[in-house]
Formats: sequence, C-alpha cells, structure tokens
Amino acid sequence: MREAAFVKQNKNKWVAFEEALNSKRELSPDQLSDLYIELTDHLSYAKTFYPGSNTQLYLNSIASLAHQKIYKTKRESKNRIVTFWKIEFPQMFYAHQRELLISFLVFAFFCFVGAFSAANDGDFVRSILGDGYVNMTLDNIEKGDPMAVYKQMGEFNMFLGITINNIKVALFAFALGIFLGVGTIWVLLRNGLMLGSFQYFFHDKGLLWESARTIWIHGTIEISVIILAGCAGLVMANGMLFPGTYTRLESFKRGVKNGLKIVVSTIPFFIIAGFLEGFVTRHTEMPDWLAITIILGSLGLIVFYYVIYPYQLNKKDNHGQHSLY
Repeated sequence: MREAAFVKQNKNKWVAFEEALNSKRELSPDQLSDLYIELTDHLSYAKTFYPGSNTQLYLNSIASLAHQKIYKTKRESKNRIVTFWKIEFPQMFYAHQRELLISFLVFAFFCFVGAFSAANDGDFVRSILGDGYVNMTLDNIEKGDPMAVYKQMGEFNMFLGITINNIKVALFAFALGIFLGVGTIWVLLRNGLMLGSFQYFFHDKGLLWESARTIWIHGTIEISVIILAGCAGLVMANGMLFPGTYTRLESFKRGVKNGLKIVVSTIPFFIIAGFLEGFVTRHTEMPDWLAITIILGSLGLIVFYYVIYPYQLNKKDNHGQHSLY
C-alpha cells in the first residue's frame, strides 16, 4: 500500500486518538488501551514500509504521548483482579479462538487414536497408563469398586496435590510452545492418548458409563483447561511464526504475554477441578442426575467464559466504538 493511501485510510482514527489524549475528558483504561494497540500496529507498519517518513514520525509522537498517559500516570484500579477476569482477559481471548479450536481438535484426534489403539492392541493401555495403575484398577474392579482410586487419599491432600500438579502441566504445555508449538502438540498428544485409552479400558470391562459419570465430574474442567493451556502454547508459537506487521521479536513478546494470560485465567478453574476431584468425585454412590448436573454445569461454565462471553463482549465493544471511528 502506498503511503498516501495508508494515511488516507487511517487519518481519522489517528486524529480522534490524538484529540482524546489531549482532551480533559478521561478515557476508560480499556478504550485507551485498544486505541494504543491499534496505533502501535500502524506505527510498526509505517516503520517497516515507510521508514524515516513523516508518517512514522507523526505516529511515533502520538505513541509516545499515549505511553506516558497510560503507563506513567496510570493509577491501578482497586478492582484490578476483577477487571482482568471480567473484561481484560475475555477481550484479549476473543482474538485467539482459532488457536483454541486447533488445540481442541488436536486433543480430540489423539483421544480417538488412543481409544482405537487400545481396541486393537491389548498391551497399548499398559504402555500408556503403566502396569501398576492397570493392575490396581483391575483389582478394584474385582472388589466391586472400580473407582476406588479416588478414595485412597485424604480429601484435602488430594485436592492440593491434584491442583498443583495440574497447574504444572498447564505451565509445561504453555512453555513448550517455545519450540514452535511442537512441544505443546506433544503434551496434547500424550494427554489425549491417555484419556482415549483410559476410557476404552473401562469400556472393554463393561464399565464405560460408571467410569464416565465419575471421572468427568472433575475431568470436564480438568481436560478443558489442559486444552486451554495447549491454546496458550500455540498462541506463543503463532507469535514467533507469523509476526504480521510486527517485528518478530515484538510479535513473540505479545505471544508470550497473551499466552501467559490464558494460563493465569485457568488457575481458578484448576482449583475448582481439584476441589471436585478431592472432595466430590470420591462419592461414587451419588445419583446419576447429580453427577450429570455437575458435568453439564462445568461444561457450560467453560464454554460460556471462553467462547460465548468473549464473543458477546467483543460484539458490544464494536457497537460502542462506531461513533469514535
């Protein structure tokens, strides 16, 4: 695009932004942040295609002014934590629905591979889950309590141990995104194979429903958040592989920052999953309707917060910004 066309296309936005920065009217932190992000996108583009031009100098001056207003005079809100989960994160996450879908499809595919392999190779389950776990479960089945594994540890100790371990897995899945996403895919592969072979193992013993209604009480959130951690790793990898109008380093930094926000957003859900596994899953005698209610409620919570709510928030913001642009 020629410089004149680029200026003509975006001049009104720049002027509106400059007027907002110089006016006495206070913009909300979200409005100011959105404007600043778009401006820095344009500045990066100008540096790449029109280096040293008046356009670059002009945009750089506005960006400097915006930076001072946002970061040097900003007062942190007392409700910063609430704002993060309620507004900041969902707005950001809307742009990463594609990575979420890819993470889900990869995980689902390897779940199928795990189940298929278990069905066609009698030793596959043992190679994935380990002889110790399989033998223990077979022993529990003979004793008439297939899900006894969830009753062996004290409630609080199980809750704490499971929560910490799951957070470690999530951080691991995210951090391995540094290897261009291959490491993240490996984590999704490993966990997908385990889940698929695990569920087929109980199906083969005629206990699929009993295992599913028990395991998915905590597993609905636990597995969903592993997929979200995979999404975080893919976001970081995407920042390295596809910088767009940013420099590769700047794109990588943004990928790391957004990926880390995704991981942080999952911590409350891991706590919920750990609580369910430690205190609720062990009650295998609960009626089916209660187990199904917990499972569907957990699924609804995840889908709403990570898919529906970001869409609603983005749609609302777009309507609210029409008058500005």
